[in-house]
Amino acid sequence: MSSDSNYEKLSDELQNKINTELFDGNGFKDNAIRRIDKEHDRATLWRPAFVRDVEKIMHSPYYNRYADKTQVFSFYKNDDISHRALHVQLVSRIARNIGRMLGLDLDLIEAVALGHDIGHTPFGHAGEKFLNKSYHANTGRYFNHNVHSVRVLDKIFNLNISLQTLDGILCHNGEFECKEYRPSKLDNFKDFDAKVEECYIDPSAIDRLVPSTLEGCVVRISDMIAYIGKDRQDAIKTKLIDSESVFAESEIGKYNAAIINNLIVNIVENSYGKDFIQLDEKHYQALKNSKKDNFRVIYQNSKISDVYDKTIEPMFEEIYNKLLYDLKNDIKSSPIFKHHIELIDYSNRFSGYEYTKNSDFNDIVTDYIASMTDDYFIDLYEYLFNKQAPVKYISYFDNV
Repeated sequence: MSSDSNYEKLSDELQNKINTELFDGNGFKDNAIRRIDKEHDRATLWRPAFVRDVEKIMHSPYYNRYADKTQVFSFYKNDDISHRALHVQLVSRIARNIGRMLGLDLDLIEAVALGHDIGHTPFGHAGEKFLNKSYHANTGRYFNHNVHSVRVLDKIFNLNISLQTLDGILCHNGEFECKEYRPSKLDNFKDFDAKVEECYIDPSAIDRLVPSTLEGCVVRISDMIAYIGKDRQDAIKTKLIDSESVFAESEIGKYNAAIINNLIVNIVENSYGKDFIQLDEKHYQALKNSKKDNFRVIYQNSKISDVYDKTIEPMFEEIYNKLLYDLKNDIKSSPIFKHHIELIDYSNRFSGYEYTKNSDFNDIVTDYIASMTDDYFIDLYEYLFNKQAPVKYISYFDNV
C-alpha cells in the first residue's frame, strides 16, 4: 500500500489541548514597526497594522504580474499549470493553516506570503540566475529575488510596509530547508537595512537569513510545502513525467495532498506552545529527500533547462545591455521610460518619493527586467530588436 494512503493527523491530546485552552500564542503582537510614522498608516480597529500591509501589497502595481510569471514551466499554453499567482496563494493558505493552530498573527502571515515573490523575475529561478549574471557583471553586486521583493515594496513603490513583513519576505528562502526555525532578534530598520545590503555584496549572506518572527518562519517552510507536490502535478500536466511513480516513497508521501497534510500535522505537533518552528527528524529528512527528488526529476531535466540556457539567457543579456544604453543616453521613447519609470512616478505621485533620484542606472534596468511577465519579456525583445524571439510555445493541442 502506498504511504500516501496514510494521512497523518494531530494527536488526540494536542487536539483537546487546542480546543480547551485559551492559548494566547507566541504570535507577533499587532504593533508593526514602520519606516515612517504616518498617521494614515497607524492601525485601526477595522484595518489592523498587518492588514494594511496585505492590502498595500495586493494593490501594488506588480501584484497583478504574478499571473504571468513562471513557477517552473514556461512556454506552455496550458491554463492548468501553476504560475506565481497561484503559488503565493497556496503558500498563504498553508501558512495560515499552521499559524491558526499555533496562535500566530494570520494577517502578518498573509502579508509575508503574498509579498514574498513580488520581486521575482520572469522565467522563474532561471531568469533570476540570468539577471544576476548581468547585474553582477555591471555592478559587482548580487541579485536575489527575495532581496528584490523587499526593494519593490520599500524602495521602488515606497509603500511604508512594516519591518516585520519586510523581514519575513527577505528571509523566506524557500530553497533552504531547516529542521528548526528559531526567530532572530530584529527591532529596527537600521539593522534590517544592513542585512539587506549584506545580501547585495556577499552571496553567502542569503544562506544565513532567519526570520525575526514565528510568522515569517511559518511562511518560509510553507513555501517549500506549497511547491514540492504542486510542481509534481504540473510535471504530469506538461507530460514531462507520466505519474508520481517516478518519485521515491517517503515518510511524508509523494502526492501533493499527502505532502501538505503530513508536513502541516508534524509542524503543529512539534511546534505548538514553543517559541520556534520545528519538524521531527523523520519528516525533516523526508522533506529534504523529496526536494532532491524534484531537482533530479523536474528542475534539472534537460527538457526544462535547455530552453533557458540556450535561448533565454542570451536574450536577458541583450535586453539588459539595450535598456542600459537607452537609459544612459536618455532615450525617452524607450520602454524603460514609457513603461517603467513613468508608471512608478505615477504610482508614487502622492508620496513625493522620487524613484530615479534614489536609484542608479543598473538598479533601474534590473528593476524593470525583474518586473516583467514572461510574455512581456518576449514581446519586448521582439520590439527592441525588430526580430522574432527564438522561442516556441507548446499549444493547447500539441499533445492531443
